[in-house]
Amino acid sequence: MPDSVMNGPAAGQKLVHATPETAPSVPGRRSFFEYRDLGVTEGSNGALRAQMMISGQGLTEPTGWHYHACEGQFIYIVKGWVDLEFETGEKKRVNQGDSMFIPGGMRHNETATSGDLEILELSIPADMGTVPTDPPA
Repeated sequence: MPDSVMNGPAAGQKLVHATPETAPSVPGRRSFFEYRDLGVTEGSNGALRAQMMISGQGLTEPTGWHYHACEGQFIYIVKGWVDLEFETGEKKRVNQGDSMFIPGGMRHNETATSGDLEILELSIPADMGTVPTDPPA
């Protein structure tokens, strides 16, 4: 297989750098999270989104069944834990240091979190919708 040769960044993409001091808070899906934009949406020209989700109180009730309108969502637990259930019937506790890829369109529900939860979340593409849905049968 020949090596790929690139002549600079992909069209519309640019170098970005975020620090805890420069990553702005942005609106997000859940009121109990602070969302910090890491600049990847801008750098990737919308191909990828990366943000920190930080909770100071934890989940007080399940989020409800939903899926994300995207190609995929990746999470890495920086601190704490989150309990998730999936349309497959699986229930998972994702702990500090764990990661998970959730395919776009897969129904799931967050049922509990630690009070100090911090998640690095990536989505492909950057524009990820959340669609409420009925629980699986």
